[in-house]
Amino acid sequence: MGLLNGKFAIVTGAASPRGLGKATATLFAQHGATVAILDLDADQAAAAAADLPGEGHVGLACNVVDKAACQAAADELIAKWGAVDILVNNAGITQPLKLMDIMPENYDAVTDVSLRGTLYMTQALTPHFRERKAGSIVNLSSVSAQRGGGIFGGPHYSAAKAGVLGLTKASARELAPDGVRVNALCPGFIATDITAGKLTEEMRTQVLAGIPMGRAGTAEDVAGCALFLASDLSAYCTGTEVDVNGGSLIH
Repeated sequence: MGLLNGKFAIVTGAASPRGLGKATATLFAQHGATVAILDLDADQAAAAAADLPGEGHVGLACNVVDKAACQAAADELIAKWGAVDILVNNAGITQPLKLMDIMPENYDAVTDVSLRGTLYMTQALTPHFRERKAGSIVNLSSVSAQRGGGIFGGPHYSAAKAGVLGLTKASARELAPDGVRVNALCPGFIATDITAGKLTEEMRTQVLAGIPMGRAGTAEDVAGCALFLASDLSAYCTGTEVDVNGGSLIH
């Protein structure tokens, strides 16, 4: 019995083979959901969707910093499926820059995808969720937002992901009377495509030393928490931030 049987889910930025989005889409599909993978490249999105277990999954090109593209993707999927139940705002980019090295284009690139993209996709689906009096939105933040970076991304990444937390909580408060839940995930150090090859062995040892569980997280660790927030198991949770960090930040 799948936790998402008969549900329709959208996961943004999920074409990367070892990323959090793909792992989340895969777990959702294993639990009975029909999934749409949105990513910049149509062919990569379609290939990722075809790779998911089960039938009927969809891959679409969508640049989440383009408001019209977000609305078009949402409209297309609502028309195709008749309903969307779950949105996972996973699309994001990071850059390991120090404070004084952040140029305007760096700031724009990082904050646009994580923060503006999360807003635009949420806006694209909110009227539909309100109409149905149901919906679960899962936003990807980061431990970097909570502890002030210190793992990989620069201060602009921490700022963008902290913005996601604020947006999550304000959206949750506004949409709760309409039966729509909005929650955030805060992954710690996760072994994904984004971090692969970019950390020196010394950096890696230093990061692991700060994790009580003594290991990097996996994309599947994050996907499991996304499944919880997407499903009815978390029916009374909204505006929360769920830490997935192996104990590296204990409040």
